[in-house]
Amino acid sequence: MKPAFIKKITIVTVLILVLVLFKVLGLHQYLSLTFLKEQQSSFAELYAAHRAATVSIYMLVYILVTALSLPGAAVMTLAGGALFGLVTGTIVVSFASSIGATLACFVARYLLRDWVRQKFGDKLTKINRGMEDEGGFYLFSLRLVPIFPFFVINLVMGLTSIRLTTYYWVSQLGMLPATIVFVNAGRELARLDSLKGILSPGLLISFGLLGLLPLITKKLLNLYRARRHRSGRNKGDDHGTV
Repeated sequence: MKPAFIKKITIVTVLILVLVLFKVLGLHQYLSLTFLKEQQSSFAELYAAHRAATVSIYMLVYILVTALSLPGAAVMTLAGGALFGLVTGTIVVSFASSIGATLACFVARYLLRDWVRQKFGDKLTKINRGMEDEGGFYLFSLRLVPIFPFFVINLVMGLTSIRLTTYYWVSQLGMLPATIVFVNAGRELARLDSLKGILSPGLLISFGLLGLLPLITKKLLNLYRARRHRSGRNKGDDHGTV
């Protein structure tokens, strides 16, 4: 067997083992909102004593969770807000989520192509059509308006022709609004000391934004597309009159 094939089989085997261990050992419980709330004070003390190390470990875990398409990315984002605050949390989550998403795209493209095609073939057709029509802007719109789950976009985009560098920066830019809203929601959750805090204005605003964000961004994208279509049609008319 060729060395490249052996290397590919080895990496796939390691990925499968990690997923099996994650399930068997019940590691998903550490990526739950309940665990986050229970360990909130411990994490805060750890961050106060070892800021750089805590940020590094958090980013590594976030990247692994995203790259392996494990459940828990949303909770990790809330944890970033609870632990680091709005500004630092947004920066850390933005880079960690974008790096993890790009790695997931890489894995799908070079290691799991056949499995992804078989599993998400119906979505692949629609996404390929969108990429042909709009290119990177289609990925940008998918990041703003969650038509498909986060991990599905990462995997299916690996089967398109988009460059990984383009995938990274478009993803980071497109996910930024939702990242800010989720991190802010996590920051508000961290302030809850009793059931009375559930109805705090800041938390209500955060969850209100979570609900409105897809609707607002979809409306803005539709307006942009309509304006671009009119602009292209006007240019065509101008050329036709020459």
